[in-house]
Amino acid sequence: MKRTSIKVQGLGHGGAPTPTASLVGPLLVSGSISGVNPETGEVPPGINAQTELIFRNIGMVMAAAGGSIEDIVKLTFFARDRSVRPAIDDEWVRTFPDEENRPSRHLVISDIPPAVDLQCEIMAFLETVAGRW
Repeated sequence: MKRTSIKVQGLGHGGAPTPTASLVGPLLVSGSISGVNPETGEVPPGINAQTELIFRNIGMVMAAAGGSIEDIVKLTFFARDRSVRPAIDDEWVRTFPDEENRPSRHLVISDIPPAVDLQCEIMAFLETVAGRW
């Protein structure tokens, strides 16, 4: 199977030569997605604003790969401490309102870059591209 790099303008990795995500067959795995505004390159202050942008950016990555948030299997969040959980929960319920149809989720306490309060990685299975493989 051929790997396809998924790039989203404004969601780079600080000049590193890596794509936003990688697609192999119907499996999509992302690198770190943060709460950066892709139009301005700015990270807003505050966990709520950053979390809202992370979920918006997740949608952009999924669309660029040919999928949607419905294709997400798991989201892994990285933060310095667990105090971010309420902000994640608020966006989680807005993004995935049906409690019977939500992806799995994990929060990892990590030494993330000081410019951000939260990062996320996506794992998804894109049924829309599954037939191509």
